[in-house]
Amino acid sequence: MNFGFVKCSCVTPSIKIADCTHNSDQIVPQISYAAQAGVSLVVFPELCITGYTCADLFLQRFLISQAENSIESILQKTKIYSTIAVIGAPVSIDGAIYDCAVVIYQGDILGIVPKINITAEENRYFASGKGIRKKIHYAGQETLFGSDLVFECKKLGDFKFGVEIGEDAFAPNTPSTKLVLDGRASIIVNPAAGIEYVGESENRRKIISALSDRLSCAYLYCSAGDGESSTDCVYSSHRIICETGRVVAEECDFDEGVTCTDIDVQKICHKRMKNHHFSMPTNTDDIETVCFDMLVRQSKLDRKFTTNPFIPEDKAELEKKCDEILAIQSRSLAVRMNNTSIKDLVIGVSGGLDSTLALIVCVKAMDILGLDHKNIHAVSMPCFGTTQRTKSNAEKLSALYNVDFKTIDITNTVRSHFADICHSENDHSATYENAQARIRTLVLMDLANKCGGLVVGTGDLSELALGWATYNGDHMSMYAVNASVPKTVVKAIVERQSQLTDGHLSAVLRDILSTPVSPELLPPSGDGRISQVTEDLVGPYELHDFFMFCFLKHGFTPEKIFYIAVKAFENIYDRYTIKKWMQKFFIRFFTQQFKRSCMPDGPRVGSVSLSPRGDFKMPSDVEVKLWVDRINEL
Repeated sequence: MNFGFVKCSCVTPSIKIADCTHNSDQIVPQISYAAQAGVSLVVFPELCITGYTCADLFLQRFLISQAENSIESILQKTKIYSTIAVIGAPVSIDGAIYDCAVVIYQGDILGIVPKINITAEENRYFASGKGIRKKIHYAGQETLFGSDLVFECKKLGDFKFGVEIGEDAFAPNTPSTKLVLDGRASIIVNPAAGIEYVGESENRRKIISALSDRLSCAYLYCSAGDGESSTDCVYSSHRIICETGRVVAEECDFDEGVTCTDIDVQKICHKRMKNHHFSMPTNTDDIETVCFDMLVRQSKLDRKFTTNPFIPEDKAELEKKCDEILAIQSRSLAVRMNNTSIKDLVIGVSGGLDSTLALIVCVKAMDILGLDHKNIHAVSMPCFGTTQRTKSNAEKLSALYNVDFKTIDITNTVRSHFADICHSENDHSATYENAQARIRTLVLMDLANKCGGLVVGTGDLSELALGWATYNGDHMSMYAVNASVPKTVVKAIVERQSQLTDGHLSAVLRDILSTPVSPELLPPSGDGRISQVTEDLVGPYELHDFFMFCFLKHGFTPEKIFYIAVKAFENIYDRYTIKKWMQKFFIRFFTQQFKRSCMPDGPRVGSVSLSPRGDFKMPSDVEVKLWVDRINEL
């Protein structure tokens, strides 16, 4: 376990029905393999000691006693392994038989959890374990028996797991709800025996995924498979591992197999910190916590990390997300216009990505309200750094969307301003750059007054995080439609729009996508190309979006962000480069909060936002030294 990662696996062994010795001989090597691989928690299917399909044989005392003997044998053979195993077995207590999960660790039984929700078929053999908690003698040991047990690692308190069995997950009030809310379990394991038929695997996946999302937990579902009887049903060895609603590993192969991944329990617990449902008083008296002592191991991290956490890897999901974000942006702008009785929009168009997306949002908003596109007043304001490429694209884009377009060259105005403040045009300092941005904002604001319109802001979430905006320049507007859209997502939405159109519009959008991101505040190079490339100055946006996602959404420490970034960007950026830009991110993020404290209104479109009105609050004079010092130590 490192940085809160707990390696977990679901194992479906090849079993023989009612052959407990054979089945335990299949389980022991799997526990050994798991321990060697650094697995902390391994789950086996429901009743895998005997086989789930023993039917009336479960009523035979001999089979039940053989199952107990096999558990005792497993305890003896696995006591050297520092891996917790959850094994399905029938257990007889006081004349009743229970469908149970036996939780073992280093030769000890930590506890036995009975199934609560018994199906009509299972009711022929098994009793429900609901409401039972007692000490019993089983497999040569005294142990706890009960459905309300939560198992907690002493050295990593976030690693707490509970158990529900098979049908328990599909009940209206799942046992896991109580284990999570009252017991604070971050992981739920489910030894199961799910019947397979057409469409059932997809239905099961949705239910397990939704359950892990609703409960903000990881969920390990391990179903029976190879060796179970096919008299009436087939068992598919479906193994699903979910983390807060996302399937992180899955196999459904109708055969024996192992599904393994790393679960981030720190991320789970951080998500719960932001959810008031998990901070409410709970009835902890109903939960028995069983502690175990496990070393925090530095095992090989098998989990893969995407370089673009804001962007879904699945193409169809990405397209859907892009369409949804654009719909939220345009609808929110339409609502603002409607509520203020404004029918005109004023927007500065530069030929860059952000203003392109903002213009598309304006067009969509006009369509929603049934207003003429000519009510959109797009303004190109060339000055010292404007290139012909971006200026041309701004003009073409405006024409293709049939909006009102005008060019206002601000060069003379800026020079007059330089004269007023005694600033040399040859001094290319921040004053030289910011004066242009502020004059542009002045022009837009006064044009909006003139037409009774609203100035639409174009800056995005990534620029806000870095403070890459001129205070009271492009930092200010009357409604900031891109304020919660990261730069990587801005690019994805514009690319999606280029695919939905054809001809000249698609060509212009594609050229804008290939244009280097730049504020164009410094003179172009000798050949007329952009000389001021943003990512050369502040770093790659894909890295900054990665840092921002890990820091704001999950609350990761600098060490953990760096560790994950190195794995995610392997063969793209070296450790030195990642560390360099990570330091830049934190310095800029902390020192530029004052710009976010007075940012204009804008719609929230995702789970990460920097609006000071509820999404993210931080003092403008907070100290960044703690984070920078830690990064320097990496």
